[in-house]
Amino acid sequence: MRKLFQLFILVLTCIFFSCEKVFFEEDGVSGDPFVNFDYLWNEVNEKYTFFDYKDIDWEQSRQIYRQKIYTGMSSDSLFRVLAAMLNELEDGHVNLISSFNVSRYFIETLGRDNYDERIVNENYLNYDFYTTGPFRHSFLENDQIGYVRFSSFTGTVTHNQLDFMLNRYRNTEGLIFDIRENGGGSSGDIYRILAHFSEEPTLLFFSESKAGPDPNTFLPAQEVYSDPSPVFYLKPIVILTDRSTYSSGSFLTLGAKQFANVTVMGDTTGGGLGVPNGGQLPNGWTYRFSVTRTLDVNGNNFENGVPPNIYVITTDEDRAAGIDTILEAAILEIL
Repeated sequence: MRKLFQLFILVLTCIFFSCEKVFFEEDGVSGDPFVNFDYLWNEVNEKYTFFDYKDIDWEQSRQIYRQKIYTGMSSDSLFRVLAAMLNELEDGHVNLISSFNVSRYFIETLGRDNYDERIVNENYLNYDFYTTGPFRHSFLENDQIGYVRFSSFTGTVTHNQLDFMLNRYRNTEGLIFDIRENGGGSSGDIYRILAHFSEEPTLLFFSESKAGPDPNTFLPAQEVYSDPSPVFYLKPIVILTDRSTYSSGSFLTLGAKQFANVTVMGDTTGGGLGVPNGGQLPNGWTYRFSVTRTLDVNGNNFENGVPPNIYVITTDEDRAAGIDTILEAAILEIL
């Protein structure tokens, strides 16, 4: 049997630590701010996976932020200090969650806005599209190209949905799969989608779990494969990405680059190739951060973003004229 590492970590993580919906109750066990600070710092110190990759001096962060802790500080003040320390990791998979606030690092600030839904709907789809599960899709260029918009990994993708779409576009010259501004979600959708991109089993990437407090101590790498579906599309596929393509969006992009018929176009993704997990502070607040890392088939780490095969960004002039620069480039790539 193939090593289905994603079922053990990626899927379970998204069930218990969703990319967007992670809320817990406080139990008020210990409100000592020093206890909670030290607990969180130590947890990250022993389990976070990207200190070396991101050149982060976590000990220095401890020295800086622990000076801001004092006896009797309010819960809100403590939350702000802990959240600021966590944001030094610059990781969209890092959160601190209380009953009154959730901290996060905004990955959309990494690059310019490269997607305008209204421009696509008005000037390319003419508001004439099918909605099949989480997919919005239609024909472009006199039915020569199929366009599929996938805005979120909702966990509701099915093979029947993909079969319908690919059969609808089976006579096209190519397919554009638009995941710009897709911030992630359920990992199971990744493998259901990629199963339709090839007729052969395909090694997508390697996943490694943290195995000890040393920054570079990992368990042996696990191979992650895509197993083909009976309905597949072997003509050119162009995947559109930007810096707001994150988490599962980056996993999909990294895996899709292993297929000969796939070209990734747009901007580098936002990254997020570490699977998050976490726990609870003594005061009941919860946290999560990346505890795995993902490497491509050549051993490269793209945690900070998966680069496109063809780099294109939207120009201000095109946007003002109602033109999607990246989508236009994808159309030219196929035709």
